[in-house]
Amino acid sequence: MVKQIQLEAHNKEIIACRKCPRLVEWREEVARVKRKAYKDHEYWGKPVPGFGDPQACVLVVGLAPGAHGSNRTGRQFTGDASGNFLYPALHKAGFANQPTSESRSDGLLLKDMFITASGRCAPPDNKPSPDELNNCQPFLERELEIINPGVIVCLGRVAFERILKIYSARKPVYKFAHGASYQLDNGKWVLCSYHPSQQNTSTKKLTPEMFDAIWAKAKQLVER
Repeated sequence: MVKQIQLEAHNKEIIACRKCPRLVEWREEVARVKRKAYKDHEYWGKPVPGFGDPQACVLVVGLAPGAHGSNRTGRQFTGDASGNFLYPALHKAGFANQPTSESRSDGLLLKDMFITASGRCAPPDNKPSPDELNNCQPFLERELEIINPGVIVCLGRVAFERILKIYSARKPVYKFAHGASYQLDNGKWVLCSYHPSQQNTSTKKLTPEMFDAIWAKAKQLVER
């Protein structure tokens, strides 16, 4: 209950953030103009908070909201191709109660997992700047503090490097590679995966079998 209350207060701070003028302008323009397929949808158009099980042992870190995905729905990895690839895998692994995620009110629940991101606002061309990621970093730091996960799954190199920065983990052995895992000096495990972006999944750089192996390994690391 304490963690839930802390996360609710934290999420209010995230949603109210306007630190990055470029991102504020972009996310709100996208929400106003909309994509033709979603012209009848009410876009979220604000920073997207993390969500999931407050008692999670596994914390998943992505890059940033998609312009017409999370920026539309208000929930991480929801309503776009990345989520369509992610949630079936999480359901299969037992981390999610259903294999789809369409909206904040669709009944999706995560078990022993919390999903968040390096950046909270949809960036142009899906590329937040280093300064914008630095502005967002305290939000991620606070989530790590509240959740205190044993395993951190980094979806993509940006998330991996952000976690290393937060924990001042700069050993030469820490290199991003799909399936690579490292135990940091603080005892936490960091597990790397290619990001489930449409570019990676459509080209088979990331296959369902490769992704399933990540979540199986995350469960193994929890039990260590």
